[in-house]
Amino acid sequence: MEKVDDTDRLLLRALQADAGISLESLAEAASLSVNTCWRRVKRLEAAGVLTRRVALVDPDKVGLGQTVFVAIRTRDHSAAWLGRFAEAVRAIPEVVEFYRMAGDVDYLLKVQVGSVADYDRVYKSLIARVDLADVSATFAMECLKNTTELPL
Repeated sequence: MEKVDDTDRLLLRALQADAGISLESLAEAASLSVNTCWRRVKRLEAAGVLTRRVALVDPDKVGLGQTVFVAIRTRDHSAAWLGRFAEAVRAIPEVVEFYRMAGDVDYLLKVQVGSVADYDRVYKSLIARVDLADVSATFAMECLKNTTELPL
């Protein structure tokens, strides 16, 4: 893809703030014709800069207000083990983010559940699927910042 320019950044900021913005409003915000705006957005999608457009749901309003960060250590660092582990994690819908880490923790999961009991069910499901050396859960007390918008 050619370089992302200032106009692309403006479009990306606007779409991050509201993916449902009309093409006409987006074009007006960027001082572009509707056709030029549409072509730029399509180019950003084709290049993989825009990966998808989603609606954000308030977890509290749907009974999933408990955020749990789960630090995992393993004794097995083989590709086969990672494949099994990744498959197991992806099969658990409550895991909303999944990272391989550098440092003391091997993997970090962000889990969104309704209660400690719901987390316990997720935990038991995970340890039944794959051997883990250590699992440590930290329960968030309050969310002070949560954004999906990248600083462009």
